[in-house]
Amino acid sequence: MRGFDQPSDSLFVYLSPESFVPKDHPLRPIRQMVDAALENLSPVFCQMYSHTGRPSIPPERLLKAMLLQVLYSIPSNVKLVEQIHFSLLFRWFLGMGLDEPVWDNSSFTTNQDRLIQTDIAAKFLAEVLEQAKRGKLLSKEHFSVDGTLIQSWASLKSFKPKNDDQEPPSGKNPTRDYQGEKLANETHLSSTDPEARLYRKGLNHEPRLSFAAHLLTENQNGLVITSAVTIADGFAERETAKAMIAKVAPRKRRISIAADRNYDTRGFVTAMRELNVTPHVTQNITKKGRRSSIDGRTTRHTSYATSQKFRKRIEEVFGWLKTVGLFRKTRYRGVKKIDWHFTLAVTAYNLVRMRNLGICAT
Repeated sequence: MRGFDQPSDSLFVYLSPESFVPKDHPLRPIRQMVDAALENLSPVFCQMYSHTGRPSIPPERLLKAMLLQVLYSIPSNVKLVEQIHFSLLFRWFLGMGLDEPVWDNSSFTTNQDRLIQTDIAAKFLAEVLEQAKRGKLLSKEHFSVDGTLIQSWASLKSFKPKNDDQEPPSGKNPTRDYQGEKLANETHLSSTDPEARLYRKGLNHEPRLSFAAHLLTENQNGLVITSAVTIADGFAERETAKAMIAKVAPRKRRISIAADRNYDTRGFVTAMRELNVTPHVTQNITKKGRRSSIDGRTTRHTSYATSQKFRKRIEEVFGWLKTVGLFRKTRYRGVKKIDWHFTLAVTAYNLVRMRNLGICAT
């Protein structure tokens, strides 16, 4: 018998968002871990906000909403607020009722900007890592480090001479004649994002206005221990790696750090050994006559080959961040803001990885 399309909008609904989410939905273990981490951060939130005035959007919901933005590759705050309005899954994840009003996207952005001025993203990452530590998912001895480029939210047309006092051309997309002009970071600056630098990863890549992103992962399960975003230049990868490794390197026992051939320099290898760190760096002998800073005293051990195998997991993290996390080209401007959102995206990756490993909040 044919069924008929009859509208059935009910005035009253006696259901909660919880009843609409399947018991085996992949967001359930993530929500459990997030709630446990945010509960531990509650004293920090109390110190961040005034005890008087009009209540803001709860910081817990702000962070959880931004996690959804990363996990579901939502490109803007406008789209995020729109989906929270009609998505039962998003309302359930945020702990909102079906009849609870959703904040305006301008209010969300204003509250978000205030949160970005704090170091709460790094503390959130630390709380998630603490859960991984209790679940025995972290290696204490073997790590990997690497860097990549993130395209800036600035067009090459905005890269102009620093002493250019001419008025900007009219029109939404003006033309720019580069013929005969040598573009260099020493003489030019982006008017859209002054902290972006013209840089290229290799000889076979075109130069772009970019930032440098760095990760330090442990080799047992590939979880990210720490991250950083810096201005892009030829020394950013190694200098930032030294700072990140110094934070995790214990003085009483030796650890190993795996890295690609870009880190095969005398300065980096010497700095690692001074930190009591064994540098399992890929030998850079691509050029004729070039000598590697890593010799047979390191490469003869089976642990060196193992580190070279597991260090490639860090590329999986960068791939996830650039595709799912939408960090192939950043939507933000300035090192500080990009670094904050990159840390949050790294936390989202760790949560997904920990869920896949079968851990829940403890």
